Amino acid sequence: MSEIVFITGNQNKLKEVQMLLAPCEGEPAPFTLTNKALDLMEVQDASLEAISLAKCKQALNVLGKGTAVFVEDTALSFDEFNGMPGAYIKWFLKSMGLEKLVKILEPFENKGAAAVTTITYADSNGKMYSFQGITKGRIVPSRGPTTFGWDSIFEPLESMGKTYAEMEKKDKNLISHRGKAFKKFKHFLYEQ
Repeated sequence: MSEIVFITGNQNKLKEVQMLLAPCEGEPAPFTLTNKALDLMEVQDASLEAISLAKCKQALNVLGKGTAVFVEDTALSFDEFNGMPGAYIKWFLKSMGLEKLVKILEPFENKGAAAVTTITYADSNGKMYSFQGITKGRIVPSRGPTTFGWDSIFEPLESMGKTYAEMEKKDKNLISHRGKAFKKFKHFLYEQ
């Protein structure tokens, strides 16, 4: 059984990804998922694909040839701001907090947003593949637990009025940007 390394030190993210990549009941997993926390340089680019690709290449350089590895990058794009903060959401959130993120959209009618996850995977031969998932929604005042990034301010259009934070994990995974990207990635991994 081969090993695939997920580059993350975030245990919440690891648990979610383990759920998303788990085999169907009764099926054996064709790989073992492990994780490694690496401090990778974040390329400054508006393109999530470019950032993810650069990080995966760095991880491959650190871990060495022959290692199957993937990185996952997430963006939150505000329609009113032509996609910003996008890939910079992590830094906006860290600097401003949830309340101020919501407040910057206050003067505008358009609260539309898109949550985007891009996964870049390097197989054991170093060949790169990308998978992306997008969920449309809107930015709302914080509701639900605030323990997982900006989940409490993002209300997906298909969530029946709940923020990600208010949803059960299994329900969130069915409609989330991360769930959609990992569904594509899982299909790729299991069809090999």
